[in-house]
Amino acid sequence: MNAGQSTRASLRSGYGLLSPSLLLLLVIFLAPLALMLPMSFKPYIAGQGIGTGFTLEHFVKALTDDYYLEIAGRTLMLGGIVTSLCLVIGYPLAFFLARTRSRLRSWLILLVIFPLLLNLVVRTFGWIALLANRGLINDALITLGLIATPIKLLFNFTGLLIGLTHIFLPFMVLVLMAAIEHLPRDVEDAARSLGAGWLVTFWKVTLPLSLPGIVSGSILVFVLTVSALVTPRLLGGPTYKVMSTLIFEQFLQLLNWPLGSALAFLLTLVSVILIAGSSALARRAGAAA
Repeated sequence: MNAGQSTRASLRSGYGLLSPSLLLLLVIFLAPLALMLPMSFKPYIAGQGIGTGFTLEHFVKALTDDYYLEIAGRTLMLGGIVTSLCLVIGYPLAFFLARTRSRLRSWLILLVIFPLLLNLVVRTFGWIALLANRGLINDALITLGLIATPIKLLFNFTGLLIGLTHIFLPFMVLVLMAAIEHLPRDVEDAARSLGAGWLVTFWKVTLPLSLPGIVSGSILVFVLTVSALVTPRLLGGPTYKVMSTLIFEQFLQLLNWPLGSALAFLLTLVSVILIAGSSALARRAGAAA
């Protein structure tokens, strides 16, 4: 068997091993989209329900109506800020956990993972107790004399930003920690032996080499943020809407399934485009490094 045949055989065997997982992903991810897309082109008649025929009304409304555009922009902005905060907070923590030789390392990693072991609703209600007008944070600030009246931290962007950053930070830390642990230490040692200081070595060597982990963690946190439902429903309340709560409202409260399907499809499409673009930029940056 020549080299080309050996390579093709390896690829076939690799695809064979991956095929069950790929099939599962296709069924779980693509099948709902395949069912949702035709629904988004059906008309909806108030008081009568889903009609027959074909219409682009729902996509036109979602892409031109200021109300839906504002909510879409708010959702994407929230996803970007939560991702940035998780990266800024998570990278130093992941770097420390990946490089430390302390005997407490396992316990520190457990502290990072521990929030994931709690139910999402429980964690969100915990933030409600902290951020409410008469919650622990406002009561403490009033007691210390720093404020005279409670600060509004619930049912707005601030509360949602705090809650989502706390909930998705462990995902960023775990992805970054795995990436940093697998960095070739000899490259960093070579940079130091050539006279580079710790900061220069980190900026010129460590950070570029960890870029795939940064991109993977950022994509994961961003997608989880823009698709989150429970936390925005509880911390955002009935008035502060994002795309997930708007889609929930269209499907289960207003029973406007065609519009809900169109909004869900557009949110999925935007997420896929951003993921593909981020991955391409990361590959280009990695090749340049």
